[in-house]
Amino acid sequence: MVNESFVVGIIGMGAMGSMYAKRLADAGWSVFVNATSGLGLIIRYRVNACDREEKYEVLKKEYADRPNITVYPNGHLVSRISDWILYSVEAEIIDQIVARFGPSTKQGAIVGGQTSCKAPEVAAFEKHLPADVAIVSCHSLHGPSVDPKGQPLVIIKHRAPDSAVELVQDILACFDSKIVHLTAEQHDIITADTQAVTHAAFLSMGTAWAANNQFPWEMGRWVGGIENVKMNLTFRIYSSKWHVYAGLAILNPWAKQQIRQYAESVTALFKLMLEGNAEALTKRVKTAGEAVFGHRPPELLLEESVLNKFSIGELKDNEVKTPNSHLTLLAIVDCWWKLGISPYDHMICSTPLFRLWLGATEFLFRQPGLLDETLKAAIEDHTFRSDDLEFTFAARGWSECVSFGDFASYRHRFEKIANYFAPRFPEATKVGNEMIKTILQTTKSGH
Repeated sequence: MVNESFVVGIIGMGAMGSMYAKRLADAGWSVFVNATSGLGLIIRYRVNACDREEKYEVLKKEYADRPNITVYPNGHLVSRISDWILYSVEAEIIDQIVARFGPSTKQGAIVGGQTSCKAPEVAAFEKHLPADVAIVSCHSLHGPSVDPKGQPLVIIKHRAPDSAVELVQDILACFDSKIVHLTAEQHDIITADTQAVTHAAFLSMGTAWAANNQFPWEMGRWVGGIENVKMNLTFRIYSSKWHVYAGLAILNPWAKQQIRQYAESVTALFKLMLEGNAEALTKRVKTAGEAVFGHRPPELLLEESVLNKFSIGELKDNEVKTPNSHLTLLAIVDCWWKLGISPYDHMICSTPLFRLWLGATEFLFRQPGLLDETLKAAIEDHTFRSDDLEFTFAARGWSECVSFGDFASYRHRFEKIANYFAPRFPEATKVGNEMIKTILQTTKSGH
């Protein structure tokens, strides 16, 4: 049985949609064996794509040199001729987009989505797609600039025969990713566990720096080691699109709960710092640390030599590095402890950012001397006190924004901070990419 005209359709040509289109097109011809009949099935990936109609001419020019990528003006034209259709649009608009183009879906096609939150995606598919359409979704757990090789790629069988799932998996084999099969609910719980608080921490750090009118790379307080991770990944998030993070935070019910707890943890720890209650702070932090890290093997995810390589700032003459209170890290472990989350349970589905953040947090908590230095600084040294105050305000502000489900406010807050740091993004992105590349080579997602 040979099929030489299997067509992949992509609706939404943002950064991830474009990455998928290019990867699939570059795969060319692919041969695989049908497990039931043993007959070779040959598929030629002809990729059809569309985005907003006003971008039609721009996209046509962009893909003019790729003969097996055909750009159409709208999703109706893609849906009616494609055998596997991937919606690569923001989670907050997935319902209206599927409502518009879903009825045009080719009979017997397979449909999926690439959103970071599957609850609204699956609801939209069930509501608007014809009954004869199979639903098999996916999610690459990394950004468009990260090499997908070895990275987690979730495949979700929602309403489909096994043959449709196998076909989607074979189509995506060209990514060389690590395939993980989950339900939509499992996906949302895991992405909340591995991403929600991580994003909240970085968003709050950027907000605090901007509120204090600081460019941290110009200050010796944020040079080297853990500070490199904080700075590079904060800028990496703010140099991305706001909707990448808004959909996960606002539409994922598990994420809302975690972001709220993170803000509560930040506030509780900061109050202990203000009170100068060293005994209570130490007891709470070390109890949380024992719950999260107490049964880990001795090897660390990250070594200090790796952390120190990637700095976009440097100590000036006669400048000495100041111990940091690391409220951001203390609170994330407190949050995991309060919610009963083990961050290692879902490493198979973790993003590069999460593995970096977990590695930096582990680096602090599993070195008693460093943790004691941090707790002493939190109580006795007020160097970071104004930063911690603004960070507490920021964490609570982001939590309120998410709890209200306010996309417009989220976007305004995000883009205001992004504009503040924008001049430094090119350098920070370059350093951040090198950091992620190096650390991904030294850590494994299943560690």
